Amino acid sequence: MIFAVAFGTNVPTPLLLLYRAELGLSPTALTGAFGVYAAGLVPALLLAGPLSDRVGRARVVAPFVVLAAVTSLLFLAVPSAVWVLFAARFLQGAVSGVVFSVGTAWLAESRPDAAQATAVALGGGWAFGPLVAGLLGQWGPAPAILPYLVHVALLAPAVVLVWRIPETLAHPRHGPLVDLGVPPGAGRAFVLVVAPIAIGVFAYAATAVNVLPLELEPVMPGVGVAVTGVVAGITMGAGVAVQPLVRRLGVGYAGAVALGLGAAGTAIGLLADTSGRWQLVLPVSALLGLAYGICLATGLTLVARLADPTARGALTGTFYACSYLGFFVPLLLATVGGGEFAPGLAGLAVVSAVAALWLASPAARALVRPPAAVPPTVAPPPPG
Repeated sequence: MIFAVAFGTNVPTPLLLLYRAELGLSPTALTGAFGVYAAGLVPALLLAGPLSDRVGRARVVAPFVVLAAVTSLLFLAVPSAVWVLFAARFLQGAVSGVVFSVGTAWLAESRPDAAQATAVALGGGWAFGPLVAGLLGQWGPAPAILPYLVHVALLAPAVVLVWRIPETLAHPRHGPLVDLGVPPGAGRAFVLVVAPIAIGVFAYAATAVNVLPLELEPVMPGVGVAVTGVVAGITMGAGVAVQPLVRRLGVGYAGAVALGLGAAGTAIGLLADTSGRWQLVLPVSALLGLAYGICLATGLTLVARLADPTARGALTGTFYACSYLGFFVPLLLATVGGGEFAPGLAGLAVVSAVAALWLASPAARALVRPPAAVPPTVAPPPPG
């Protein structure tokens, strides 16, 4: 279910280059189409998690898996009108917000390795979706249609099976409908440690997949759509492959490593942009993919550590809401540079390096360190 929905979220990504040619979209409009996904997603994340804590996971998720298929069919009309692209991306964001946040909480209540399993399902879907779409969009028949039909076919079994998954919410929580789920005393840890890691998830993925191929497409004659799909596949695939490394690093250091990789990848991406060496987007996508994957797994692990079990859905939704703010990074980079991405890329590299140093500091690691176990009380020996 999570894999199938994630597959569809990035199907439009390599096809944006086709839409640019057919609809005459500017770079700012393209990054806006990418960012409007987050505009639909963030409210859904904040509402769906608390709602599922009240009425159950299945009742919230199942209808939106069906809506995911409807949304992919809506994309078939994009070449006829620009507004359809923005409307479909907004709906796609809303669907993803519900399925990813509530589905993650659902999975966390079903298996002990939920953080890694979720990251693999999400990353696998995000990797294969744009890879398949890029190859079909470059060389397949009906390039603006076939990728979406493939996604609908993939969703068909998920639409059937989601109704059969057992409900896991044992104790409904009757709290406010809008609830961030941050438990008392964990606010500083979430804002200063978890939130920067969360934003890094899609800030780096979006930079690799949306910004660099868009900038370098003029020097990739005849292969831009395919390269964009391959870049997305490498980015998301690297994010999946790196998951076992998070345990070895430990969550205390993993966030710093992730943002350090993000700084290095962004800096090399800046070199690719300014020199026109489009081949550099391949190693850049690997570096930024590692950063994205470590951020995702680390953030979900920290959320599981901080969350109150009765508000897991709410805090998971808040984490994802923060992470999807990264989808606005391409638009921010374009705005900062007045349509040019180089100044924004330089700023992102510097901010990432500074944030990495902060996350590596003892003060940051102390905020998310698990509480020490209280030793059992030893009864005094009987007198005499």
